Amino acid sequence: MKNKTVLTLLANSAVVSLVAMLGFAGPAQARVTRIVIDETRAFALPANGVAYEQIAGRAFGELDPKAAGNRIIQDIELAKSADGQVRYVASFVLTKPQDMTKASGLLWHDVPNRGTALPNYTVQAPERAMGDINLMSAWQGDNSGATAVRSTMAVTGTHFLQLPVAKGQGGALITGDVFGRIVNRSGPASQPLIVQTNPVPYKPISLDTKNATLVSRRGESTRGESIGETLISPADWAWAKCDASNPFPGTPDATQICLKNGFDAEKLYQVVFKAADPYVLGVGFAAWRDMGHFFKTAQMDDSGTPNPVAKAVTHSIGRGISQSGNFLRGWLHLGFNQAELGGVGAKVHDGLWPIIAGRRVALNFRWAQPDGVLELYQAGSEGPQWWLPHADPLRDGSNAKAAGILDRCRASDTCPNIIEHFGSAEVWALKLTPEWVGTDAKADLPLPANVRRYYIASSGHGGGVGGFDSSLPGVGLPATGAMCPGNNYGQALLPANPMPHTETVNALRVHFRNWVMKGNAPPPSRWPRLAEGNLGPASKAGIGFPTLPGLRAAAPERDFIMPVIDYDWGSGFNKVDGSGIASLAPPPILQVLPMLAPQVDADGNERGGVPVVLADAPLGTYLGWNITAGGARPFHQGQICNYAGGMVPFAKTAQERQSKGDPRLSLEERYGTHAGYVDAVRKAASHAVAQGFLLQADAEALIKAADASAVLTSALPK
Repeated sequence: MKNKTVLTLLANSAVVSLVAMLGFAGPAQARVTRIVIDETRAFALPANGVAYEQIAGRAFGELDPKAAGNRIIQDIELAKSADGQVRYVASFVLTKPQDMTKASGLLWHDVPNRGTALPNYTVQAPERAMGDINLMSAWQGDNSGATAVRSTMAVTGTHFLQLPVAKGQGGALITGDVFGRIVNRSGPASQPLIVQTNPVPYKPISLDTKNATLVSRRGESTRGESIGETLISPADWAWAKCDASNPFPGTPDATQICLKNGFDAEKLYQVVFKAADPYVLGVGFAAWRDMGHFFKTAQMDDSGTPNPVAKAVTHSIGRGISQSGNFLRGWLHLGFNQAELGGVGAKVHDGLWPIIAGRRVALNFRWAQPDGVLELYQAGSEGPQWWLPHADPLRDGSNAKAAGILDRCRASDTCPNIIEHFGSAEVWALKLTPEWVGTDAKADLPLPANVRRYYIASSGHGGGVGGFDSSLPGVGLPATGAMCPGNNYGQALLPANPMPHTETVNALRVHFRNWVMKGNAPPPSRWPRLAEGNLGPASKAGIGFPTLPGLRAAAPERDFIMPVIDYDWGSGFNKVDGSGIASLAPPPILQVLPMLAPQVDADGNERGGVPVVLADAPLGTYLGWNITAGGARPFHQGQICNYAGGMVPFAKTAQERQSKGDPRLSLEERYGTHAGYVDAVRKAASHAVAQGFLLQADAEALIKAADASAVLTSALPK
């Protein structure tokens, strides 16, 4: 009966259908060979009189496993069709002027984040007003939109990359151990295994729970220390769908776990099981490369379908935010900015903009789960996160060799100009600082001339809502905290951090266009450095953080940073490239690396960043971290709230701050009156404009907003 269940699972899987679909015949060339346009619609809002349209479709691509640019893809030789080629289908959306004579010549090639539809930032008015073209194309073959067979793409659809799975000789199954987790769930209903927002893409080959291991934990420290782990008997759970009306053992289902006694919200659950059919996810790197190259250079596909932006692109910039920015770093490191059909110097993109992304996405290894955000047992910190060659003796020992992200593109003369920008949340929750100082944290690492690095101090992941009333209790600042991002990790103790990135990004966009299209270099890099005394050990004493009302005396301390953890992924895993075969699930922890964080001023606000008006005319302490309010797992109450930022507002008056024991000057002591605050904003805006980090139009808008705000007016509660 067990074998019959397994065969049914495999026969009904989307993987089998997908492999069959991808076996179509076509010319044996490693590139995009055909595009299909599924939808065209006018963009709703013209910008500066330029009317736009959006075109959604699918690209059919072919890869030669023996080509130099493709050989690095893990398991590509195990994914070949009968003619020796590896095929994929990738979604795309083009946003372009209806009248192509109004096109600027610049293509922004965006990376979808977890398959999400075209976000607003890629089609915002400044880019459309300048006539820029935008392309968003798929790369992730394991999200829920990709693992179901798709036959069309809509302008607002979820992006998908359909690709084959690896098979052994004669089509034999390839198997391996996989783990999944269930966090913050309660009640009798069954629960799926989730990685951030998507299901774990691999399924057990057997529904016999004796062939898997399920444990519960009461919690975990940020350093990977397990708290209260208990083994759950195979008789007390099932691979099944169940609820109160269909109780344990439920209906067999390879995607869900049913517990005999239901889930306990005070625990997290982790299962290790044997899976089959690993996706060849590294194909996503090649697909995104070939899509960018096709729309930038091709006139038409093999069947004569015209490239909708043919002859209109002279320069291109790849762009990604968070997970998709990490994709860009991994993509460049493995050499994919070199066109597959080109030789030395055959550059795909002229610029890359990894935004709030300080690591390389964990994509090109067997059993990868690239939706992870570097929580416990998630890959992505392995190997060099820095640009230029640098040794890693802490993890590699006496075998340490200098390596950097730019090694391959420097060898092929295909390195782009790069802008990277971050905020404080990337330091505290997303393990950023080894990129700056190496894993031993002893010295600042140099930047090459083609890279600019900008740090937006005291800001959350992607920035906050901005404005000035957003920092005021009872006016814009909510009484309750933000939600901790991730798998329902619960609520934060502190209100959300409103420190914005928007105006800084507006300025960086202009600089990047001018750098790529005109050769005008952006402002010098600016980030916290050891040599300038702006970095220290990630602890309260190490960064000089004051004791503030509403925070425990020790905050932030050891459990407030998510450190880089050195894992043992097995002997078949290549740590430098993040490639190979991960054979240990979950991976044993070898060591926890030292972490640094920016030093702060007397208010607790970080030093060493680019000028930002709200940072230079502050209304409180702005934090890249927040604190779990309770009930969240895997972290206990009082630990870091994943990558949410928080804020502690200033008191309005000296009397108020003294009654609270607040060491920070009040608003009245700082600025005197509302007019005094507006003047502080005016001076901060003028300074940021002069330094090149604020556009004049944005400066005027900020001054106007400060004047209209409730700061030190009767509207601000006493």
